[in-house]
Amino acid sequence: MESNMTRGIVWSAIERFSVQGIQFIVSIIIARLVMPSDYGLIAMMAIFLSIAQTFVDSGLGQALIHKEDCDNVDYSTAFFLNVIIAVTAYVVLFFTSPYIAAFYSQSKLEIILKLASLNIIINSFGLVQKAKLTRIVDFKTQAKASLCAVLISGSIGVFLAYKGFGVWALIFQSIASSTSNTITLWLLSKWRPLFVFSKTSFYQLYGFGGKILLTGLLSTAYNNIYSLVIGKFYNSAALGLYNRAYTLSVYPSSNLVNIISRVVYPIECTLQNDNIKLRQSFLKTIAITSYVIFPLMIGLAVLSKPFIMVILSPKWEEAATYLFITSLALMWNHIMFLNWQLLSVKGRTDLSLKSEIIKKIFSVLILVCSIPFGVTTMCWGQVFYSFLDMAIIILFLRPIIGIGYMDEIRVLFPSLAISLIMGILIYFIIQFISSYHLQLVVGIFTGVAIYILFSKLFKRWEYTFLTRKIKKAKNK
Repeated sequence: MESNMTRGIVWSAIERFSVQGIQFIVSIIIARLVMPSDYGLIAMMAIFLSIAQTFVDSGLGQALIHKEDCDNVDYSTAFFLNVIIAVTAYVVLFFTSPYIAAFYSQSKLEIILKLASLNIIINSFGLVQKAKLTRIVDFKTQAKASLCAVLISGSIGVFLAYKGFGVWALIFQSIASSTSNTITLWLLSKWRPLFVFSKTSFYQLYGFGGKILLTGLLSTAYNNIYSLVIGKFYNSAALGLYNRAYTLSVYPSSNLVNIISRVVYPIECTLQNDNIKLRQSFLKTIAITSYVIFPLMIGLAVLSKPFIMVILSPKWEEAATYLFITSLALMWNHIMFLNWQLLSVKGRTDLSLKSEIIKKIFSVLILVCSIPFGVTTMCWGQVFYSFLDMAIIILFLRPIIGIGYMDEIRVLFPSLAISLIMGILIYFIIQFISSYHLQLVVGIFTGVAIYILFSKLFKRWEYTFLTRKIKKAKNK
């Protein structure tokens, strides 16, 4: 099982970081060619597209992975249901696009939304293939499909941005990405749907996935509500600055969580009836994940100003403050998500939904209270919410598997302490350097050296575990 997990994590990491690495470079190039207001227009419609995409999946992907005796009828039923919902969602967005454009007072948004919504239909044709490949821990095939998609779409996006197409470069890049990924998945995957639709399969899958759908809708709405509010009460330029900062800060945490969680989830599902092994697996997972994510996020926060000035250019300077704060907020995301996922592993989607409702009520209250004080205060509200989120989800998880606050604090504290020491030392060191380029280079290399030094000094098992795995992978 450990070898399957390691192999899955390796290929999941290859997919995420090769694909997201190229995508990151492409986004940096495009960001230097277009204006913050162009990104703001894309961010304005993000909440509507994300909610529609959540409806399309409907939790069926996780339901297919979770179900022990999944057959071709189940896959086919989920496939046709995905496509039907996607077409319905597109029609709804098509006819509501004028009203959404009017809401933001951005007439151009109508045609942009109509075109961007095509991604929903295109993506629906590949959702079951992804679920089936994830179920058998085959991330190698997914890596090939994603890499093909990002190379094609990235080339198109950069070319159009260079030619001065502005926001249209971002739109056609996304459509090219969805199309390339779906076509490649169909070419590489041997699975093809049967022309059947089983009511029994539908009720079984939706019985599990339905609650995940509602949970996903709440989470999606929260993740995008800041863009909605900033776009409405401020302007597209302010939203573009916030969106770039948020995207940059979510990149390391989100990708690492996706790498770990989509490998761990199907494996943890096999342990769902053994609480002792499941508990051990979970604590080990959050310990290793935190050991990597904490220093990355604290380092990004401390180096936010030189990072923005060097990587994005001075026209994005105002985004540095947002990047600092959102990095501190998102460094806890993996803990929130992995705790929530454990409820799903245990089949308690009712509790995951209930906890999500409670958390999102608090999140809306925090947002409403912070709106009058500006975007910076709204970002600090996200930091406060992160701690509240963790407190609530662990409270729900404790009676199910016996993991409480102190269990997780004991696991997380050493990595957090070393990361904070690293961050403080980086901050003082770069104060003596005037060049942003040198601040960034010195800060990165100094931070890595300090973190490794203190890991060895305090004999952290996570460091030994990861170095052993890396050496073992090199020798193969």
